[in-house]
Amino acid sequence: MKSMTSPATTAGRASTETGAGTDTVIEVSGLWRRYGRKDQAFDAVRGVSFSVRRGEIFGLLGTNGAGKTSTVELLEGLAAPSGGTVRIFGAHDPYRDRVTVRPHTGVMLQEGGLPTDLTAAESLRMWSGFTSDPGPVETALSVTGLGTRGDVLVKNLSGGEKRRLDLAMATLGSPQILFLDEPTTGMDPEGRRATWDLITSLKERGTTIVLTTHYLEEAERLADHLAIMNSGRIAASGTVAEIVAASPSTLSFRLPEGRTATDLPEPAVFGGGGSEEARVHTEDGTVHISTFDLQATATELLLWAREEGVALSELHARSASLEEIFLQIAAEPDAAEPDAADTAENRPTGEGGTR
Repeated sequence: MKSMTSPATTAGRASTETGAGTDTVIEVSGLWRRYGRKDQAFDAVRGVSFSVRRGEIFGLLGTNGAGKTSTVELLEGLAAPSGGTVRIFGAHDPYRDRVTVRPHTGVMLQEGGLPTDLTAAESLRMWSGFTSDPGPVETALSVTGLGTRGDVLVKNLSGGEKRRLDLAMATLGSPQILFLDEPTTGMDPEGRRATWDLITSLKERGTTIVLTTHYLEEAERLADHLAIMNSGRIAASGTVAEIVAASPSTLSFRLPEGRTATDLPEPAVFGGGGSEEARVHTEDGTVHISTFDLQATATELLLWAREEGVALSELHARSASLEEIFLQIAAEPDAAEPDAADTAENRPTGEGGTR
């Protein structure tokens, strides 16, 4: 269920069983997950491919129903894929080789399903019996902010406290890979930030973390690399900076009476000499220029305005943001293109289950 706590005592076993020498610890290729049968079938995951490097935080971002949890459950080995492959520690299928993989992983599900008539401490003690080389229960409660709540029944914990207890259970065995499915849902701002600090400290100790979330701030704060999912596919991926850089910045302003956007220089002039021309459109009297070179475009616009003696009112310059990109992707029902690994061989046939 969870992994060992002492790297020194398990180094030999880790190197032989879990590919300690490999830099990529999770490799996903052309992954599909189908629910239902025949004409009732629904593909929740559709040809997804990505990799996760050792010691990084990989974020799966998307709205509810985008396919995040369905994808992570396949990585956790809770179900077999309908098509494609998952490899953990270089060579292991998490479903078929779960006896090898699961002792080195920790899982925080969206809902823990804990017995409500046990206390928080009793729940952890029970769980420690299923965990390889668990750490002290008191320590797990303390680091997750439940140090004074160990004697409280689970049913009397708040929603945020229950999520912290789920996290304590997932990290009880100091896993090499930690799967966190929307870990801060239901937490107040203080609890959310404390959890972020804990996740960051786990990463600093070498834990590889796969995180699903629909909180943009959480993804920006924690993830080294992101994949934004929509309708079961990956619509955008990379670092936050790479994803944002792939979308244009915007200049907006109003022209004085008697002037229109047709008076502006050609869009190619605003492009800054790059391969992408700026795009100009007017909406409700405001001119919008979309550009991949904000500085060059702003310079050309201001030089034109000075030469023409034109006053630009309500002038705003704004770089693209992760929020804008996320909302654009979410607004398009199926904007993502199939992944290169999404071949006919990987696609499921007929009904749900393994191809």
